[in-house]
Amino acid sequence: MPVADLLNQEITNDIQVSLKMPIPDYQDCMLPLLELLADGKDYTLRAVTTALADRFGLTEDERKEMLPSGQQTVITNRVAWAKTYLKKAGLLTQPGRGVVRISDAGRAVLDKKLGKIDNDFLRQYPSFAEFVGRTDLEQVAEQPPKTVTPEESLESSYQTLRNALADELLEKVKSCTPAFFERLVVEVLVAMGYGGSLADAGQAVGRSGDGGIDGIIKEDKLGLDVLCIQAKRWEKTVGRPEVQAFAGSMEGFRARKGVMLTTSTFSREAAEYVQRIERKIVLIDGRQLAELMIEHGVGVATARTFVLKKLDLDYFEDDEG
Repeated sequence: MPVADLLNQEITNDIQVSLKMPIPDYQDCMLPLLELLADGKDYTLRAVTTALADRFGLTEDERKEMLPSGQQTVITNRVAWAKTYLKKAGLLTQPGRGVVRISDAGRAVLDKKLGKIDNDFLRQYPSFAEFVGRTDLEQVAEQPPKTVTPEESLESSYQTLRNALADELLEKVKSCTPAFFERLVVEVLVAMGYGGSLADAGQAVGRSGDGGIDGIIKEDKLGLDVLCIQAKRWEKTVGRPEVQAFAGSMEGFRARKGVMLTTSTFSREAAEYVQRIERKIVLIDGRQLAELMIEHGVGVATARTFVLKKLDLDYFEDDEG
């Protein structure tokens, strides 16, 4: 091949390389993901990830590129986060495990013929605003990169991951059977140090059925005091009447302390009521329950562990050089 042709070929290759799109970030995946779901059918996350990789023209090496942890590909991770954020905004749903479907709100967004969907756009949806509002990641991300320390970035990312896990946990708990929810409550309380052994607590909870009391467990391993338990796997808000009925039921057991758990929320009147009565009643809503599950390792598994080390100045104190 003539030298001129070789040079032209090299120039062409250089142009192609310079024009090549890198692996899109998760925000760049949002609109294409929603467009792939436009027909209203159910698709697995694996299928849409492959389709998006095709759409972005990713090479085989780019499709296989892994996160630093080596446990997931970059494109899979970014599509998964795009899915999570769109779901938080209500633009898509997950009718089954690993399956996604566009929502009516998502179709309405596509009708607007937008050029891009990103976090700024999603903030108009209250459910998304509430999600990102639980962490300062968005605020940190908006600062100039040079003002954000690696520790700030790491801690904010951790909090976002934890918030997403709590939401997934609560959604899963709401879909459980009443019997499974009952066992879950027992495991959480035992993990927190109540109820004695798991076997003892399991026998005590769910057998009372008396006046709104789901069970009675030991406050400590010695059984010096008891706790009345009521667990409500509800969608609606638990109001003062339900809490007041629970408090009244405790009288039949001469119990001074109780725990009321729900997968939903408690009304302001319910929270104010327990502050005014003599009996000590702790109200645990769905969000708090999910956080307790994470904290005490119930229903969750460790995906990976990062150990952050720092310089030990004490080690070098004996250096006389």
